[in-house]
Amino acid sequence: MTTSLEKILYVEDDEDLSELTMMVLQDLGGFEVEHCCDGFSAIRKYPFFLPQLILMDVMMPGMDGVDTFKEMKNKFTLEACPVVFMTAKSQVHEQMQYRDVGAIGVLPKPFDPVTLCDEVISLWASHQ
Repeated sequence: MTTSLEKILYVEDDEDLSELTMMVLQDLGGFEVEHCCDGFSAIRKYPFFLPQLILMDVMMPGMDGVDTFKEMKNKFTLEACPVVFMTAKSQVHEQMQYRDVGAIGVLPKPFDPVTLCDEVISLWASHQ
């Protein structure tokens, strides 16, 4: 078992937010990050990249984050690869819904770029 988080699959359709998040995760966090702009791409890329964590937007066109996660769980064994949702929809009942489908956490948008990496590491570590 890997003792540190190194590889993140990041799924987000917003181009500006994706650029910022990628910069933070790669430059500040030192993570190897693969970005997908939709759920379909994430499903295709997952078995080739084999991330240790999936960071996924909830509201995306075509297939939302929850449906993408459900489809990934049907196709792949995700026990070793937890999912964290990033969303502006982070009311308590919504967070409970995301956890009910198997997410280990929810990071609200907008997020603080200074603390994002620490929050991601903390959620990942709590799952290990």
